[in-house]
Amino acid sequence: MAIIDLVRWSPQGSKTIYAYRFPETNLSTYTQLIVQESQEAILFSKGQIVGRFGPGKHTLNTENLPILRNLFGIPFGGKNPFTAEVWFVNKTTPYNIDWETDSMSMHDPDYNTQLPLVSKGRYGLKISDAEKFLIKIVGTKNEFTQDNLTDQFVGEFSTKTKSTILQFMLKHRIGFKSISAHLSDLSEYLKGTMSDFWQNIGLDLTQFYITSIEIDTSTETGRKVADAISQQSTMSITGHTWQQEQMFGVANNAVDSFGSGKGGLIGGLMAMQMMGGMSGSGAVGSGMMQPNYNQPTFGGDNQNFQGQQGGQSVQQIRDVYCSNCSKKFPNTHKFCPHCGDAYNPCPKCGTDNQETSKRCVSCGTPLTSGGSGNVCANCNAPLQQGATFCGKCGKPVSSGDSCNRCGTALKFSDKFCPKCGNKR
Repeated sequence: MAIIDLVRWSPQGSKTIYAYRFPETNLSTYTQLIVQESQEAILFSKGQIVGRFGPGKHTLNTENLPILRNLFGIPFGGKNPFTAEVWFVNKTTPYNIDWETDSMSMHDPDYNTQLPLVSKGRYGLKISDAEKFLIKIVGTKNEFTQDNLTDQFVGEFSTKTKSTILQFMLKHRIGFKSISAHLSDLSEYLKGTMSDFWQNIGLDLTQFYITSIEIDTSTETGRKVADAISQQSTMSITGHTWQQEQMFGVANNAVDSFGSGKGGLIGGLMAMQMMGGMSGSGAVGSGMMQPNYNQPTFGGDNQNFQGQQGGQSVQQIRDVYCSNCSKKFPNTHKFCPHCGDAYNPCPKCGTDNQETSKRCVSCGTPLTSGGSGNVCANCNAPLQQGATFCGKCGKPVSSGDSCNRCGTALKFSDKFCPKCGNKR
């Protein structure tokens, strides 16, 4: 076989190659070895490393390869042949490698349920120890590429990455809604965890980034979760509820069926009833689109904050602001729990007004002088001048009681004596 006098490697193409084995092994002590910038050459003979060379031009002889005397047992003075493998290792700037994980399940604190997540990003590797890299990874291959590296470690890399991400999120109680704000901290945490793994095989992890953590939509379950989150965001922006969303869908289907002639009379009646429920009080099916916890609509059939449940008059609960201290309290209270001022509601909108107010500060409705004595203490309906019973609920306006301290006559709605302030 011919003896090779010149050994060099000039990478061609766009493929990223970490290590390359020169195809010929018959060398001599006059062979010229050319190592380019960002390369390092390692010589193996009989399973041992016989030399390593940095950038430059080198002549293989006994001065820089003294171990050859021991391996071959002959003096090297002329153009004596020997067998050796020459490996070139690419030690150029870090390589950017894209990565992503498969699905990982996490109990999310924001939604209080299991979410299927996937993550992706980029990292950079640089060969720091050529000998360790060749011995532990390359083996008998003729070349070792970036694809070889990622394929060989995809399982271990994915497991470590997923485990570290979940540990970080659970430890710091980070939910899916806020994870994007922590990607930088999480990337640094992952880089510190993964560095030891790569150093053991002669590589430095120069950078590590997580670009996104998203819902895994590759499965039916993931798509349903993503749709539910999107629907929740939409309802939060538009202000409608889940019950209303379902009713909109049913009503639209009924309208479509009626318009196409497939729904018949029943479909038409359903469409009319549901659309009536959307139009407000007084229409057919009124109130169907209103969930039980909606705020009351003042005026019309809901005047004085009254709703209907089971045929009985039930006061709708909402918050009002005290006209004295401006703090919020439920409209079921007769007095402000913060300052003790009496609740003097407008008969139309329910806003609390001062006892001396002539008109409602919110809607301008005229208020009869005398404050809360002009509305029923039981149902808040307006009272006619001099009335002794409420015309709506029948409760007596005055109980005939008097203050046990000063003897002042008390109205039915009085909780404190208007003259001395004694509690009733």
